[in-house]
Amino acid sequence: MNLEELKNKVYVAVLSDVLDQLGYTHQATRIPFHAYTGIPKLLGRCKTSLWADLYDVDPNPYELELQAVDSCQPGDVLICAAGGSTRSGIWGELLSTAARNSGCLGVIVHGGVRDIDKMRAMEFPVFATSRNPYDSQNRQRVVDLDVTVEIDGVKFRPGDLVMADEDGIVVVPQEVEEQVIAAAIQKVDAENVTRDAIKNGMKAWEAYQKFGVL
Repeated sequence: MNLEELKNKVYVAVLSDVLDQLGYTHQATRIPFHAYTGIPKLLGRCKTSLWADLYDVDPNPYELELQAVDSCQPGDVLICAAGGSTRSGIWGELLSTAARNSGCLGVIVHGGVRDIDKMRAMEFPVFATSRNPYDSQNRQRVVDLDVTVEIDGVKFRPGDLVMADEDGIVVVPQEVEEQVIAAAIQKVDAENVTRDAIKNGMKAWEAYQKFGVL
């Protein structure tokens, strides 16, 4: 099953449930992210960037962020771990265009974005925690690439599967990816059967006793 098929089959909450059952109990963010371009689901592999605030002139503005977008591979989701900073809008139209040209499927920004109408017209998936018209130059910059980063206590590692939707963001570690995907698909199918039984008049408790999902 490819990423697009998987995206249409599963969702953040069911992946989180399966990870919980396997003992991975802190793989989903609790802070609110907004789908600023109106595309409600995103699934791909983490391509990570770590950002820091600046309070002086940047001698090499944009250097590592351009390296990040240009080094994206097909199927990547670029993770911008900026600590939720509202100092600037670190992501916009030009970075989206460059990232897409490299095969990037979308971006998750723990911080501000801008050029929202233009990114919406591009139909480029953007999940972020704020919007901000200020340019990042001399305000924020990428300080490291392709390293483990943390957002809301959740570790995002390069190559891990990441999914975002209206419920939040979840990261599936590579070492349990196959197991999680198989169990999530099975759970979705069981939930569909349970929902249909309840719609047809079965009491919720009876449905839970019979099908074992909620």
